[in-house]
Amino acid sequence: MAAMAAGDEHAASEVLRGLARHLNCLNEDNKATRKRALETIKRETVDKGLSSSVLQEVFSALLKPLLKCLSDPMERCRETAITTISEFIRCVPKPEESLPYLIPCLAQRLGEKDIQEPAEELRLSAMEMLTLTLEVCGKHLAPYLNEMINILQRTIVDPFPDVKKESCKCAVSLAKSVPEHFHLQAESLIKPLMQTISHQHSRVRVSAIEATGAVIQHSTGKNVDDVLSHFAQRLFDDSPQVRKAVTVVVGDWLLHMRDRYSYFHKLIPLLLSNTTDEIPEIRLLAADLWKQVGTQWEKENEEDIKDKMDFLLTPPPFYPSGVERPGLGCRELVIRNLGRLVPAIAHDVTDWLVPTRVRTSQLLSVLLLHAEDHSTQHLQPLLATLYVACTDTERDVATNCRAAAKLLGTFVPPDVFLKLLLDHVTSPSSSSHPWAHLTVLAAVLGGCPRPLLKPHLEQIANTLALPDVCQEYQQVMYLEQLLASVDVLLRQCESDCGSVSLQLLQVLVTVQSLSAEPHLSEKAVESVHLLCKVQGLDSVMELYRQHMGQLLDWLSASVNAWSSYSPQRLQLHVIVTQSGPVIGEFLSQLMPLLHSCLQPNRDTEMRMSVFTMLAKLLLDAANTLDSQGRFRDESERFLCDVLLPNLVWQAGRTAAAVRTSALSCLLALLHGGAITPGQLLCIEEKLLPLVLSALDEDSQMGRLFACRSLSSIIKLTGTSLHPEALNKIYPELLKHLDDSSEEVRGVSLQALGLWLSCLTKDYNPEFYSAHLQLLFQQLLLHLDDPDGSVQDSVLEVLKKGSSVHPMLLKKEVEAVRDRQRSPVYCDQLLQHISSLQTETSAES
Repeated sequence: MAAMAAGDEHAASEVLRGLARHLNCLNEDNKATRKRALETIKRETVDKGLSSSVLQEVFSALLKPLLKCLSDPMERCRETAITTISEFIRCVPKPEESLPYLIPCLAQRLGEKDIQEPAEELRLSAMEMLTLTLEVCGKHLAPYLNEMINILQRTIVDPFPDVKKESCKCAVSLAKSVPEHFHLQAESLIKPLMQTISHQHSRVRVSAIEATGAVIQHSTGKNVDDVLSHFAQRLFDDSPQVRKAVTVVVGDWLLHMRDRYSYFHKLIPLLLSNTTDEIPEIRLLAADLWKQVGTQWEKENEEDIKDKMDFLLTPPPFYPSGVERPGLGCRELVIRNLGRLVPAIAHDVTDWLVPTRVRTSQLLSVLLLHAEDHSTQHLQPLLATLYVACTDTERDVATNCRAAAKLLGTFVPPDVFLKLLLDHVTSPSSSSHPWAHLTVLAAVLGGCPRPLLKPHLEQIANTLALPDVCQEYQQVMYLEQLLASVDVLLRQCESDCGSVSLQLLQVLVTVQSLSAEPHLSEKAVESVHLLCKVQGLDSVMELYRQHMGQLLDWLSASVNAWSSYSPQRLQLHVIVTQSGPVIGEFLSQLMPLLHSCLQPNRDTEMRMSVFTMLAKLLLDAANTLDSQGRFRDESERFLCDVLLPNLVWQAGRTAAAVRTSALSCLLALLHGGAITPGQLLCIEEKLLPLVLSALDEDSQMGRLFACRSLSSIIKLTGTSLHPEALNKIYPELLKHLDDSSEEVRGVSLQALGLWLSCLTKDYNPEFYSAHLQLLFQQLLLHLDDPDGSVQDSVLEVLKKGSSVHPMLLKKEVEAVRDRQRSPVYCDQLLQHISSLQTETSAES
């Protein structure tokens, strides 16, 4: 053995003797000489395959000259020196002997405020040499911890990305090599690492995260708070590798960090957030680490949970289908930290960055799935958070929060969440988003199992049907959520909804009455059909027949306070139009309601709206109001007590508009066949003066409705009217042959034709010849009208008149014939009279 050592010493001295001149050349001014000398030294030592013991001796002698070369002005010399030293460190059996000289030298080159090494590739080689030194020397580096930390503080923020990565790798190695000393200075590396963690290169970010993980793991734990916000930002990193690195590091902290129990509430959200990552690999990794954390916690706290183990392992009833229940340890970890997690969720869900809000809303569902019924004690802040988040403009945030609310409905007892939710729905706290509470209510109800929800159906439906809830707001979003609340009850409880069918129908009627959006009205109608279906009713008519009496009582209760802004008038419109023939079965309740709201002293716009609605119904009276043939019993009273008072002339445009709408209703009544000639004759003395007066309305539409109504009255009762009554009609019609509206002129002519056609033997032509003469003279004047269609119409009317008093008409025609611009019409008329007289003579 001694002989072998002596041989190694001899070999080493021989090598050094051969390198003596080259060592001297290292001090030469000529850079080429220095370069050749270094290359020769490398070639004759580490490249020659000498034994490790020989190399150890040679290295001890060459170390100082080589280290001096690290400051050589020539880059190639510094590079060769670093390479040579690195090879020596790798090959010698006791590299730690070089540390007293090597580390201070590297600290001078890399650890000063201004880094001495200008070449980035050489800084990288130097860091690789330092990492190698850590690997082979391990704990021997403990005395040099200060120098190592100084170096890493500078190189971690080096401008060259590869140096940053190698420095992070070196930091990990240092933390693991001297853990009992490293914790004293670990916090010095946090600041440079946090500066590097957002570097533009994803691989640098990954290295910084991994290094941070090791540094925190081997530190006192005081700096966890300093890195958490940076780690949270990396959860949104575009690079999956970065997000994966965060997952691994946080999982490792939760499993192995000494003071992890103090930081569970801060670390759990970081790991659970990645269980919803878009990359399956990251999701599975996070889920697996979380299971490990839960299992480890179970083992560590076995005594605490021993008593309730069996109870906690039994899944709660109505657990969401298709969802794997988290392990006991995982659930307990969340439950015990939920009080600290909920405020953080409430804060982050309103963050200005969309990705943060999306991740937070996803995390909320994960936490609630773990908390199960323990979320009950945090219900108030959870609901407040959901109210804000469910109105988020980002669709994903709102969708995730509705999913979270659904979980609350699954796990929290209905009597608990309804106590809070229904109060909030009745008195919304947000004036800008009053639908927030309804949105959450609909989602929570969607998660509540049918057997648990059934006892509370009446309470929920009564709240939804309250005027302050279903009639207060007209925003589309509010009505959509109101509709969603009804729909979820119908889908969750199905046939059980029969007990609250009236309240749900009231809400659906209100949504239709307040909605200005066709799609919303269509949805409400679909819900009405669903309400029929769950009760086994054949049609919407059956549903209305079931509730019509109660609906009309509901409206009648407030009819005395109705105005143009009252939703009740719109509700009435929906009810009477959708119920079809059913409304005809409830006239005893409907007519007093109409009588009340159509009195002349009531709101004008409201009356116009109701008259327009009635006009549509009366046009199809047989299938609506008169479906049972009972409206005729009410029509005379309706005409006298409701329509006629609204036809009385009053000054003002608004009053004129009301008269026009009342006239449209009168016309519909006359056309729809819901009033008999006999009933009309009974009130003829009241009706005719008002209709004749309406012929002078300023509104063209009013005059047109009046003319048509008069035509209908003549058609229905003309043959029974007294001659004196008839003689009051035609002068008013004649005046409107010169009306500004062509349509009014045409209808007036038709009415005059009807008037002449209905003259019976009770009307003595000779006795009333003066009236007939005036009529013929006025009509003959219009036979010369510039409009050919008017001339044709006048000719037809006069032909009807020829059968009343042919001699008088012939005389008048002959008197004006020569003055006519178109005497051909007079000739036709005379010819018609002659043929009529010939026929009469032949019959005689």
